[in-house]
Amino acid sequence: MHILLAPDSFKESLSAKQVAEALKKGFQEALPDATFDLLPIGDGGEGTMETLAGVLDVTEYQTQVTGPFGQPVSMSYYQKDKMAFFEMASLVGLGSIPAEKRNPLELETRGIGELILQLVDQGVKTICVGIGGSATNDGGIGMAAGLGVAFYDDQGHLLRPVGASLGRVARIDTSAVPKVLEDIELQVLTDVTNPLCGSQGATYIFGGQKGLNPLLFPAVDQAMQGFYQLVDARILSMPGAGAGGGMAAGLVAFAGGQISSGIEKILDLIDFDHKVQKADLVVVGEGRMDLQSLSGKAPVGVAKRTPEKIPVLAICGSLAEDLPALPSHHIEAAFSIVPGPCEVADALAHAERNLISCARNIGNLLKMKAN
Repeated sequence: MHILLAPDSFKESLSAKQVAEALKKGFQEALPDATFDLLPIGDGGEGTMETLAGVLDVTEYQTQVTGPFGQPVSMSYYQKDKMAFFEMASLVGLGSIPAEKRNPLELETRGIGELILQLVDQGVKTICVGIGGSATNDGGIGMAAGLGVAFYDDQGHLLRPVGASLGRVARIDTSAVPKVLEDIELQVLTDVTNPLCGSQGATYIFGGQKGLNPLLFPAVDQAMQGFYQLVDARILSMPGAGAGGGMAAGLVAFAGGQISSGIEKILDLIDFDHKVQKADLVVVGEGRMDLQSLSGKAPVGVAKRTPEKIPVLAICGSLAEDLPALPSHHIEAAFSIVPGPCEVADALAHAERNLISCARNIGNLLKMKAN
C-alpha cells in the first residue's frame, strides 16, 4: 500500500511537516510494508511557505520590518528568481502572538507593506502572499501604511493604522505609494471565501478566535464596511476579501492584488496532480475540521484534486458538531485524534503522540481489511 500524507498544520501545535511525520510513524507501526509520500501542505495560512520551501528550489531570507507591537522584528520570505513568497502569519500569526496580548484591533500589519516594497526594490516581479491564520482584524490598513498610504480623521489628524482606527478614517492620501507597484503581479492566497463584512465576514466568523469580544462585533463590522465604502465599495462583495482579517481586501485595494485559492495555487506549485497518481490512500488533516473547512481550506482542496478511485481520510485534532455527515466533499471519513475529554492545552501539547496513536489504529483497520 502506498499512502500519500498531505496534512495542513495543526494551529498553535504542530507544523504540517511535523503532522505528516507523526502520521507516517503511526501508520508504519501497523503497516510496516507500506510506502509513503510526505506532502505537507498549506492553503495560505501558517506554515504554507515552509511547505513550499520544502518542495521547491527556493532560498529563505530574513529582513527587518515593523512588528505587531510597533517594534522592529525579523521576518522571513522565500525567493526564486523574480518570484517571492511570504505569509502574513509569520508576522502576525495566531501562533506567534501570546494569548494575553491578542487584540486584533491594536496589532499592526505595517510590516507586510514594508516587505512588499522591499521585494519590489529588489526587482521581484511576482509576489505570493499567504494570508490565513492571522491574529489581526484591520482590513489591511496597517499594510497600506507600510506601502506609504496615510489615513486622517475628520480633524485632519494622522491616524495610527490599526483596526481600531477604521471607523475614524475620513481622508486617505496615497500620494507616497510608489508607482512601481503597478508593475508587479501580487497573488493573494486565501484559505477561505468569506466576504469582508456581514454575518459571514471577517469580524463575525473569525473575530472571536482572535480575541475580539463578541459584543464588539456589530461596531467593528460597521467600521470595516464604512472604511471600504470610502476606499472601494466593490470590494465589499468580493469573495475571499474577508481573509486574514480583511488583509485580502487591503492587498486588492492598495496593492493591486488578485485573490486566489491558496490550496489550489499550492497544489499546482508542488505538482500534486502527478504525485497523487500512485497513491492507494490519501490522508489529509488540520487542527479542527468544521463547516468552515468545506469553503476552501486545505483538506477539502486536496480531496477534490484526488482522483475518485483513491479514498481520502481526514485525521484532525478535533471535529466540530457542524461538520456534515461523511462521506462528503470527496472525504470518506474523518477522525479526531483526541482520546477523551481534556483541556485544550493538553490536546495541543500531546498532539504528536495522539496523531501516532490514531494513525496506528486506522492502520490496524486497514490491515484487517487487507487480510
